[in-house]
Amino acid sequence: MAAPRIYLDYNAGAPLRPEVRAAMIEALDATGNASSVHGEGRAARARVETARRRVAALVGADPARVIFTSGGTEANVTVLSPRMRVGAAEVVVDRLLVGATEHPSVLAGGRFGAGNTDVIAVDGEGRLDLDALRAALVAVKAEGKRALVSVMLANNETGTIQPVAEIAAIAHEFGALVHTDAIQAAGRVAIDIAALGVDFLTLSAHKLGGPQGAGAIVLGGDLVSPAPLLVGGGQEKYSRAGTQNVAGIVGFGVAAESARDDLERLAEWSLWRDQLATAALPAILLSGGAERLPQTLSLGVEGLSAETLVIALDLEGIAVSAGSACSSGKVGVSHVMKAMNVPDAHAKSAIRVSFGWETTESDIRRFTEVWGRVMRRLAPGVTRAA
Repeated sequence: MAAPRIYLDYNAGAPLRPEVRAAMIEALDATGNASSVHGEGRAARARVETARRRVAALVGADPARVIFTSGGTEANVTVLSPRMRVGAAEVVVDRLLVGATEHPSVLAGGRFGAGNTDVIAVDGEGRLDLDALRAALVAVKAEGKRALVSVMLANNETGTIQPVAEIAAIAHEFGALVHTDAIQAAGRVAIDIAALGVDFLTLSAHKLGGPQGAGAIVLGGDLVSPAPLLVGGGQEKYSRAGTQNVAGIVGFGVAAESARDDLERLAEWSLWRDQLATAALPAILLSGGAERLPQTLSLGVEGLSAETLVIALDLEGIAVSAGSACSSGKVGVSHVMKAMNVPDAHAKSAIRVSFGWETTESDIRRFTEVWGRVMRRLAPGVTRAA
């Protein structure tokens, strides 16, 4: 009998947790629109508000500052707005400053025009160049304008953790607003939105073992919020129109609560990550010198393509992903690798191994065994670069 498959692509989407599935089924079986005032509607609304408290707790926020969306992309696009509400007034933000390794939904600029977006360089480990950020902020302020800075808390490909609290402090010196995409970091590092000092933080349920199609914007304070992307209804306190996806939101809340428990496993996950890195010879470890997520590993083998490695592991029953975006089934060098100035020979071979709540130590051992077998077959003469 073939060995069961091992899923090591949590950064693309974590397996649905059984407790999430059970809660969603219960919510799906219940009747009621969360905006209705009858008993069924109030029960639906109660489920939504319970989920709101659970999601808020994951990042140390006030539940009243959580706005549910259809996912991380919508959350990011909503926040990346040149129109902000500050109290009762509307404020215009003139320029968007984003890190070079951001998720495509941020690099696309949201509701900012291409001419109003500047990309800030990163170093060879994927960390934002703080001097370049400061120079960009000086230039914006010299023009008498205001900036919005968007930098992810942890990179989806390499796991590199950005110094977001330091970035926020620098940005606020110049009167800029700050957004952090915490979608990959949530449940994998402890997050306190107040300690980060950001104005906006975004999340997605399916990275936590929740359902696809549920996300959130978390406001850092009670004064500043982005102009709604979707209008026409009073849901989410007029911050996001449209009937709430009660089952999805319920699942998000349960996943967020379970993800808080995962934080007790971070030391174990870090050990597994480092064991994989040691066992992955002759691989080149990418972004290995930076502070990283405990369950993410980016590596490559010179002379082999990422597609070859992904397929070879898939045939052995192990799911990983290329460390680059896919288009029409073809794998190319990702913008993250390019921004880090990774040599093409390494970047073209970059794959990502990421694990999480369902992963066992046996899975880690199996990966190392399979990796050795694949390397003996595909790269018998390759040695690790110095």
